[in-house]
Amino acid sequence: MFGIIRPCQHRLSPRLRESWLAHLCGLCLALRDDHGQFARAVTNYDGLVLSALSEAQSAHVSGRRTAGPCPLRGMRAATVAHGAAPRLAAAVSLVLASAKVSDHVDDRDGAFGRQPVAGVARRVATRWARQGAATGESVGLDTAVLLDSVLRQTVVESTVDSGSSVLMATEPTETATAEAFAHTAVLAGRPGNTGPLREAGRLFGRVAHLVDAVEDLAQDERRGVWNPIRATGTDLGEVRRLCEDAVTGVRLALRDVTFTDRSLVHALLVHELEHAVKHAFGDAHGHQRPQGPPPPGSHQPPSPGWPPPPPGGPPRPDGPRWGRRRGTLAGCGMATLMCCSCQYCCAGEFHDPWTGEPKEGWCRNCDCCDPSGCCDCCDCCGDDGGCCGCDCSCDC
Repeated sequence: MFGIIRPCQHRLSPRLRESWLAHLCGLCLALRDDHGQFARAVTNYDGLVLSALSEAQSAHVSGRRTAGPCPLRGMRAATVAHGAAPRLAAAVSLVLASAKVSDHVDDRDGAFGRQPVAGVARRVATRWARQGAATGESVGLDTAVLLDSVLRQTVVESTVDSGSSVLMATEPTETATAEAFAHTAVLAGRPGNTGPLREAGRLFGRVAHLVDAVEDLAQDERRGVWNPIRATGTDLGEVRRLCEDAVTGVRLALRDVTFTDRSLVHALLVHELEHAVKHAFGDAHGHQRPQGPPPPGSHQPPSPGWPPPPPGGPPRPDGPRWGRRRGTLAGCGMATLMCCSCQYCCAGEFHDPWTGEPKEGWCRNCDCCDPSGCCDCCDCCGDDGGCCGCDCSCDC
């Protein structure tokens, strides 16, 4: 999966995380149901924002259905988004992925520059574009506008040189994301939201393009690959200013949008977008709270490791607390099953195959939280902004 909005469980409240996962899984399954297993490769974190936006504007929550066990959910069933909202996200994801693959082939980037890889990649890109157009038509979206905007990227790159504004390079992406965001208002039956959502989408596209360029800058310089920051000679300080201004613009545009429930959209397009910028420029911190008791009078829960364990170490947990222990052979069999189903790395929490002890998945550790301990912003900020410093509601 790819995308700049990558929330983890430490930054989303349980309700918002469940809703976010419903849209992510809904996008993935919409791709599978309409276009087969291979199409699921274009599932991305940014695409699900379109599904969330559509639902957030709707008078009624879009369809939900129960999906079967999946390794990325720790082999658990879940309720996922279903209907027009995830299909819109699927259409846009397919078209943008098609354009991205074509761009790699045109640039002869890595393996894409060699035959027969380039030939296979072009056929895949053509198929994804055709599939995206078919799905887009089913939800009233003309994907030709998106495809034309993104395919202009090559032409734009050929005209950009040192001294040019870096925003010349981001314009095609801005145009594509603006149209995608605006269509969520059409899909939700909220035509009055089209204007502000088009503006929010344009600025979101700018941030996405620039953040991606910042993250790839060092690698692109080593390989001699075109990068808008390198090509225009733009100072990183100026790039950061453009990103931060765009994040502010997204926040202001969303104020003018009529939502039924804005909480998830606000978390993703305000807090998570801001975090993506900080992460790209190296400001992200590890999830580490100061050791010690909470300050007097605060509502902050005690930090991990407090109070300290009693002398002699923590008490040894007993078997019945976690369930019946397995023998050596049974535990090995369960461990093999868990490994093959990716539970060790992908599940937020899994149970030790021998003892049943709950443990965190390997990919659960992240660098997402501020060391101040204010991690779940939408759990703690209210109409006045609270600890997050925002001036809009995080009604969770």
